Amino acid sequence: MAKRDDATDAYAATSPDAPIPPSSTNAPSSSFGAYMFEINKEDKSSTMSEGANGTAGLESWMWAEAEKWLLVSVLGLEMAMGVVGNCLVLLVKLMGRGQFSCRYWLPFMSLTLSDLGCSLLIISGSLLAMLTGGQRSPWCEVVSLLKFAFITSSIGSIAILCVQRLMGVASTGSFSFVVMVMACLSSWVTGVLFGSIPVIYTWIRYDPAEMLCAVFWESSYSDMLVYILCAFSICIFLPFLLILLCSLLTAVGCSRDDDDEEDLSSVTPLLVAVYLLCYTPFVVSELILLGRLDLSPAPDWLRTLSSVMSYLDCGLNPLIYCSNQDFREVGLALLWTRRKSFSDPVLTGITKLNL
Repeated sequence: MAKRDDATDAYAATSPDAPIPPSSTNAPSSSFGAYMFEINKEDKSSTMSEGANGTAGLESWMWAEAEKWLLVSVLGLEMAMGVVGNCLVLLVKLMGRGQFSCRYWLPFMSLTLSDLGCSLLIISGSLLAMLTGGQRSPWCEVVSLLKFAFITSSIGSIAILCVQRLMGVASTGSFSFVVMVMACLSSWVTGVLFGSIPVIYTWIRYDPAEMLCAVFWESSYSDMLVYILCAFSICIFLPFLLILLCSLLTAVGCSRDDDDEEDLSSVTPLLVAVYLLCYTPFVVSELILLGRLDLSPAPDWLRTLSSVMSYLDCGLNPLIYCSNQDFREVGLALLWTRRKSFSDPVLTGITKLNL
């Protein structure tokens, strides 16, 4: 404890209620207190920073119990629909190939793999985050990267399907096969590249509203503006323009494909409509973030809706495939044949009885 000089003691004795005048001996004590205060501030800021980036989900905003279990039920249903449905679709496409018409099978396979990966990794991650209260590193960063990769690959696959359907170019020719493979791979690689940028710059933290780790902007509006504009222009807006243009040209009869009714590609308009419907909340939430200079995110209910609706698309696509009659019949035939092989009795002999 710092000592006071005699003049200070005498002043305090004559005026006990008066404030103590500044003294040269008090300066070290004041600077020491300020130094400790700065250390405490740095410790608190580093702790908060770790909490933001540490992805433990310890935010003050929490779900009500009824809302939590409602979302858990919805996520569980969406995950079951996505995993079971897309696994059955892959089974039918691989084992029943040649039994139904599918000239543009490559983008269909890419879309199915994207939906299956999202159901297995992203929806299950959100479900576990709801049950455990958050996501931890490094799984947090992996989920954020994979989610953007799945979004980009799915819209890219639909865009490629629309282009093939308009031009009538099947995926069976050697040259067209190579071109379609490169196009599908580019959509996946582009998604991984843009998804890895927030991970590298540590812009990722757990968002309880989205029920998974997402990109949060806390420092620079210019960084956010440049990233969102580049990512949306290349990964979202360009494929969306291709989808819109090719769908309109196909609708007015400019398509070179004359045998579209029996092909699996006849479900393409329904795929496009459901995709745009399910991802509209996601796009709106990003546009709201883009328009706010204070870097505040979209409302909580909108971010939750964007996650739930984007997950729903993964489970609806297998049902859309089944709207094609040939695909549905092949799938039912495969399932029924497997069931009969295990359950139906087999005739092994005949015995004649004389009555």
